[in-house]
Amino acid sequence: MADPARAPESTDVIYARPDDRADNGATWRDHIARYNATPDVNPFGLSTAYELYENETYRELVRRFGIGNTMILSAGWGLIPAGFLTPRYDITFSASAEPYVRRRKHEAYEDFSMLPAGASEPIVFFGGREYVPLFAKLTAAAERRIVFYNSAIPPQAPGCFVRRF
Repeated sequence: MADPARAPESTDVIYARPDDRADNGATWRDHIARYNATPDVNPFGLSTAYELYENETYRELVRRFGIGNTMILSAGWGLIPAGFLTPRYDITFSASAEPYVRRRKHEAYEDFSMLPAGASEPIVFFGGREYVPLFAKLTAAAERRIVFYNSAIPPQAPGCFVRRF
């Protein structure tokens, strides 16, 4: 949740930002990182990151390239492996989204950047232009980054090869 204070009331859901503190003082992000340290143990039944999205493209990418070669760029969590166990969340950069789910550029997040160490293959990005700055930031250490876009104006992607499709 990008702005829990503006979220609709619910007794079934905990509205919190990933970097908010949980009851024990650790952040929700810290809890999720520890939870994923033993991914074979999933007592809360969390979903893998790619399964959280309705768009079939995520599942197709995993089928085509493998779960170990697919990353998800999340407005809530950062750059995470497709198999990363993740709670359901609703955070987006989309300007058309409800205000309580929209992450704004000025908001501070301690985003994960979970690129595999020593990866030598190019990192390819497909996604909305609102996500390109986060992609560029979280992959800055990578050698080769390619951003595909489908808009009239190329996105700003410092250090990335930008290609229209």
